[in-house]
Amino acid sequence: MATTTDPVQKSPADSLGERLHVPSRFPYRTIAMGTVGSTLLMLAALGAGGILIHDPILGHGPLSWIRYGHGRWLADAVLYTGFALVVWAWVRLGRYALAGRIGSRPIVIAALCWMAPLFVSPPLFTRDTFSYLGQGAQLLYGLDPYANGPAELDQLPNVVQNIHPLWQTTPAPYGPLYLLISKWTVSITGDNLIAGVIATRLVLLLGLGMVLWALPRLVKHLGGNQAIAMWLAVASPMMVIHLFGGPHNDLMMIGLLCVGVLAGLERRFALAIALVTVAMLLKATASIALPFLVWMWASHLPGDRKVRNFLRAGAMSVGIFAVVFVAGTWISLGSLNIGWATGLKAPTLIANWMNFPTGIGEIVYSLVHLVVDVQVSPFVTVARLVGMVALAVFAGRQWWLARDGASKTTVYRMALVLLAVAIVPPPSLPWYLTWGFVILSAFPWRRRNLAGVVGISVFVVLVYYPTGEQALYDWWFIAIVIAASIYAAASLLRPDPLGLIAAWRKPKQDEFLGPEVHVEPDRPVST
Repeated sequence: MATTTDPVQKSPADSLGERLHVPSRFPYRTIAMGTVGSTLLMLAALGAGGILIHDPILGHGPLSWIRYGHGRWLADAVLYTGFALVVWAWVRLGRYALAGRIGSRPIVIAALCWMAPLFVSPPLFTRDTFSYLGQGAQLLYGLDPYANGPAELDQLPNVVQNIHPLWQTTPAPYGPLYLLISKWTVSITGDNLIAGVIATRLVLLLGLGMVLWALPRLVKHLGGNQAIAMWLAVASPMMVIHLFGGPHNDLMMIGLLCVGVLAGLERRFALAIALVTVAMLLKATASIALPFLVWMWASHLPGDRKVRNFLRAGAMSVGIFAVVFVAGTWISLGSLNIGWATGLKAPTLIANWMNFPTGIGEIVYSLVHLVVDVQVSPFVTVARLVGMVALAVFAGRQWWLARDGASKTTVYRMALVLLAVAIVPPPSLPWYLTWGFVILSAFPWRRRNLAGVVGISVFVVLVYYPTGEQALYDWWFIAIVIAASIYAAASLLRPDPLGLIAAWRKPKQDEFLGPEVHVEPDRPVST
């Protein structure tokens, strides 16, 4: 006689525990999906990205239709499809990393595979690269980039005409060392902007290499999870599409900043101050780290007299800073030209609600304007002033709270200030968020906070059109962007949160053994 028994029911926790001990296969399909997406981005950017006014390849050839009319609409559709594939692949890698199914190596390989097609792509979501080349050309031809914009150039007309009109007459806001790098780039590529953009990305690979080298070591000091850190800092759309696909010189600054902070954590403080000063000579933002490094140095000096140790560390730091700053400026410009300090005002010309104080000012203006006919500028100016005061208080408080010099606490507070500087002072450009996020990625993260980062990453890429123009006042478009960002964030914690995929395909196993990973309850993710 046949008998039956009920199968043993396993709890979700038991099932997850078993899956964590099942050897995982390399995520080929996920990496391939993201690579297909970035390839679509590259191809579509030929018509929808930061294209040249007079394109020597597509301008009048048989494929010129992709730049206009229905061809342009098709290019936009393909580009956003490619972006969706990259985000989908990135979120899947994040789920695997959270579940402990993959280490950092597949994530780094994925990021490099996704960047590879973008190496030869037109600029994506920005035209800043053309400004870099124009300012380097000014230096090359004996002009002062801190006095006038690239419009004064009589040479290299292709470079000048492709710079965004706002920046053609605006002095350079970048450090002298990056202007020197741009000068070298233009001296090789000349008026060939395609070669200039590719050469810029080639140089920025140095910054990427520094991040890849320093980040695992930062994780060991700061207690994070190496796979999560690589996923968050290196494979994210902010890195792949903004910093590399842009490209943006922030990548070089971030690389040096990471190495400098690592040197401080390893108690090589003189080297740390020197490296961060060099990073500052690329972009002034890096200077924020210097006062925090002084606290770290002071805490490791012998003796119990804290004030004396602080003064000693401060004096040594100022001495190293002065030598490196003066030498770097002189080598870059041939003189001690500090005009770039005034050039830092140039980005404040950008006014949109992505900058938090500007947005508050615009909201107040809109309410008052319903009753009284007034101008928007006083409201924005006052809101920005209040924001800067609040930032100064916040930054000062974080610096003071870090006075014990404890390594983890000091670096954490430094990263928070970097993030605040990206958000509060105008302009708040999307890729600025990487200043703090790359350092913060080396700390432990809660899963729900990581989901928030996913949503922010998607949002800050999409709020600009692929051409580099802002989309912040296209409200229907922004509504779609917000919905897509929320969906991407939810997908990190639960695959297909709305059941959109399951509705048209049969459930099947993913590329790893066992069912799709469901992330366990929220807790800090660390080594």
